[in-house]
Amino acid sequence: MSTPRDLFFVILDVPGTHPVEQGDLSLALAGAELVDLLSAGSVSLDGERILPGLVPGTDDRLLDEAGAALVREAPYETVEDWLWRRGRGLASAYVDAMEAAGQVAGRRHRWMPRGSDRPVPVDSPARRAAADRWAGREPVLAGLAAALGIPAEADDEAAEPDDEAALTVLAAVHDAVQELEAVRQRRRIEDAAFDNIWRAP
Repeated sequence: MSTPRDLFFVILDVPGTHPVEQGDLSLALAGAELVDLLSAGSVSLDGERILPGLVPGTDDRLLDEAGAALVREAPYETVEDWLWRRGRGLASAYVDAMEAAGQVAGRRHRWMPRGSDRPVPVDSPARRAAADRWAGREPVLAGLAAALGIPAEADDEAAEPDDEAALTVLAAVHDAVQELEAVRQRRRIEDAAFDNIWRAP
């Protein structure tokens, strides 16, 4: 089970309330990686700080890279800092990896959240496993998707994870996505104000 790849399939297969921005998805993928590292016992949380442990190799190159990227010196890294650092460009990295594995088809050099460059999921065991996990409203996957505007059905609200560490990660992902949207909103306002200056008589 790969939470980041399952999340990617959900984003491609399930309609959301709005198009998913690449930056938002990158943050959520970084959170998904951290959840998988927690599940594997490769890291633990002390409050919001990530305590690294032994990270055994897996058959997932990107998850191995995530484990290798952990900060291993005190005071260690917060979950929020991890999301912003690890998440930089992560959506594109997953597109490349999933295209190489034959799981999605599309242009390799760049992924755009809208239009013809959006990758197309290929029918595969991995895609079907992700669909099954989504159909069961697995709490972590549902929580990550909700942060990206893909909520559970109104009559089928997803449960919260029982694990406190997973809840901490989900909360950090939600906060980071909201912060990124606030930055976009400020830029839109500034750009509009700048345009109005030039349009003034």
